[in-house]
Amino acid sequence: MAGFFGLFNYAKEGPGIEKDAPQKKTFIVFFETFFRNFWKFIPINLVFCLLSFPIITNGLASAGLTNVVRNIARDKHSFGLSDFWETIRKNWKQALPSGIINFFVYLVLIFDVWFFYTTMNGIMSAVAMGLCIFFLFVFTVMNYYISTMIITFRFKLSQIYKNSFKFVFLNFKNNILCFICTTLVYALFFVVAYFWGNFNVLMVEFVLLVCCVPAFVFLMTQYFIFPSIKKYIIDPYYLEHPNDDIDERRNLGIEIENTEQNDETEEGEIPQLPDTAADND
Repeated sequence: MAGFFGLFNYAKEGPGIEKDAPQKKTFIVFFETFFRNFWKFIPINLVFCLLSFPIITNGLASAGLTNVVRNIARDKHSFGLSDFWETIRKNWKQALPSGIINFFVYLVLIFDVWFFYTTMNGIMSAVAMGLCIFFLFVFTVMNYYISTMIITFRFKLSQIYKNSFKFVFLNFKNNILCFICTTLVYALFFVVAYFWGNFNVLMVEFVLLVCCVPAFVFLMTQYFIFPSIKKYIIDPYYLEHPNDDIDERRNLGIEIENTEQNDETEEGEIPQLPDTAADND
């Protein structure tokens, strides 16, 4: 069943990792990976920002960038922009509507927060605003997973949103840390602009936001979320299919140790979080 996951749809070989190499702290690996690919990220970030400018096409841009940083985070070679466009071509039927859905959901939630804040005149308004902020947080965390699941698995879009919602709580600690870190990145730009916002500083910030920040944030997100996706979806599947995609799993560092089980799962069945339906071939 080679190539069942989009994760293994590529025939390109990755550099791999030496088996006996000493393990580094994740944050060290993240920064090493980011700066090692710094110049590759710049043109991809520029295209990402241009494609995201019409907000409803942000889903396409997110899918393309997610594929690039996911492969790089797994120490697999990426051809940069060619992989970016190839991913969009293969996944646009789900990536485009996901961007449109996200746009309208965020529009409604942000309007609700603003409305209850400006009209707050009692405990009920405060509770309503608090609930809207909570839903805004939940939906933001869901978006850490949506693009990754679009490009990695053949799930229906409804399944992707359902599973992404479950991952909000299954990986809650890392999600909180990811949310804090990404928020701090953008907050830093806001603080610098607010206190030292002369023209030269604003121009430098604009260049950094366009050329560096998208890949930085998306790559960081992969380090927070991919272990959970591996634990709850990828690993269970390969416990049932121990002989599938051996070389690809080695290249990506997700080899399954238990290879003695018989493949008893029906052909076409995919690993799911609880209560998730079948695939959408």
